[in-house]
Amino acid sequence: MTDTDFRATVFATLRQIAPETDPATLDPEEDLRDQLDIDSMDFLNYVLGLNQATGIEITERDYPRLSSINRSIAYLGAHRQPAHAPG
Repeated sequence: MTDTDFRATVFATLRQIAPETDPATLDPEEDLRDQLDIDSMDFLNYVLGLNQATGIEITERDYPRLSSINRSIAYLGAHRQPAHAPG
């Protein structure tokens, strides 16, 4: 997956948690919980949604690293699975 794919996945996952989410109005650097007024259970559902969509294992200690759009994309990009060469 590319960073563009991760960005699309982040927005799709956010829309599952907060359907009224308009990506154009979100500050990519600001805390998602504050911007979307979501609680800790919604944030946990966001993390689990990212895990399901990407297959990337996200440990509880890393949850704070997903606090904003840009931080989420950076985290997912740093943990992406290497592409397998055809063989």
